[in-house]
Amino acid sequence: MAVDEICTLVPFRAPMSTTVQNLAGREPMSDRLAEEIYAELDRRLGPVDAARLAAYPGERPDRQPVHTCYVPADAVVPGLAEAWGRAALAALDEHGAPDLGLSPATVEELLPRLRAKLAREPVEDLRVDAEDGYRGRADAEDDDVRAAATALAADRGAGVAPPSVGIRAKSLEGPTRRRGVRTLDLFLGAVGTASPDGFGADTAGVVVTLPKVTGVEQVAAFLPVLDALEAAHGHRLALELQVETPQSVLGADGAATVARMVHAAGPRLLGLHYGTYDYSAALGIAAAHQSADHPAADHAKQVMQLAVAGTGARAVDGSTNVLPVGAADQVHAAWRLHAGLVRRALERGLYQGWDLHPAQLVSRYLATYAFFRGALPAAARRLTAYVDRTASGVLDEPATARALAGVVLRGLDCGALDDDEVAAECGLRRPDLARLAGRRPGGTLSGR
Repeated sequence: MAVDEICTLVPFRAPMSTTVQNLAGREPMSDRLAEEIYAELDRRLGPVDAARLAAYPGERPDRQPVHTCYVPADAVVPGLAEAWGRAALAALDEHGAPDLGLSPATVEELLPRLRAKLAREPVEDLRVDAEDGYRGRADAEDDDVRAAATALAADRGAGVAPPSVGIRAKSLEGPTRRRGVRTLDLFLGAVGTASPDGFGADTAGVVVTLPKVTGVEQVAAFLPVLDALEAAHGHRLALELQVETPQSVLGADGAATVARMVHAAGPRLLGLHYGTYDYSAALGIAAAHQSADHPAADHAKQVMQLAVAGTGARAVDGSTNVLPVGAADQVHAAWRLHAGLVRRALERGLYQGWDLHPAQLVSRYLATYAFFRGALPAAARRLTAYVDRTASGVLDEPATARALAGVVLRGLDCGALDDDEVAAECGLRRPDLARLAGRRPGGTLSGR
């Protein structure tokens, strides 16, 4: 028999040291280290543990919306979310279900769920846009943002507002700095006038999106402004940063600026939003090739994901400017493009993106629901095996169990899955899944 064949049959064992040989068969050795060694280790690393926990507290406990819908400030009217839902349903009725490569059985299963979502909660997160999307006259911006705030407050009082709302004002660059802060002041003042209770204690308050951030100094300077706005108007404010400049990804010192921004913003930071077209244009990418799936976009978003990992903030995908409008073939082509980008983002762990047109809700929810429903059977089997410690073809670790439970929870949150079917698949309810997913207590597990 060849030597290599013998080696495969007889595992190699290193010879035992003399000390180990002498101890073989005797009573176990007693602990030899003094307590002072352990105490000194704790003394040195205890503060490090505390600092790391403060900087990386883990996943947020609240529901993450699957999208953010941007609407120009001058186009925000009472009943906006319901109107988007009706427009999406009208597009679906007029043009028929898009061909997204799904089986007929899957489409038949998804369509009633899609229609129910568009009728019940078509918009999960709404952002009043007073920046690039705003096309009103400069002298009309004050009135437009006040009217938008009044409309949102009225919808909140009527129970038809999206679960999450906010505003994107202008950047902190010199030419737009004062205008941007004034817009926030006017918007929040109008919200308070129309609805003294603001947007309710059960929400994150009002989300403020800061665009075109170029340095950590802007984030640090903006935090006292948010404190002052909270004190003046009584609304809780969450912060989002838009990553749409090269300087926000890579600084002059070679460091990942966005990571420093995340920790400078602290617990107020809700997420980082990728700006598809501003970022691509700043890199000199030709307009025809500016897209959320460009390699430059992938790099920026991967850096964003690394920067927010474990902090509680979230990395959010950008938009596509190819809208489902026009003739039927144009609408279906835009739906296929949008759904493909949504699916691609979900596969890469980006669970939220931008929508700019009501008809994009069709492709957003179809792609999202297909993703989460397709993930359920395997996730349920692996979670069951993990909880029961049964033998299976895959040996999952706690980190993987967290990811599996997190995906199921996201499917429940957005309406892709139902509580009873998840329980039937794996015997787990939301509280069980939340514990496995490592969600901190105190958050809302369902906003539906």
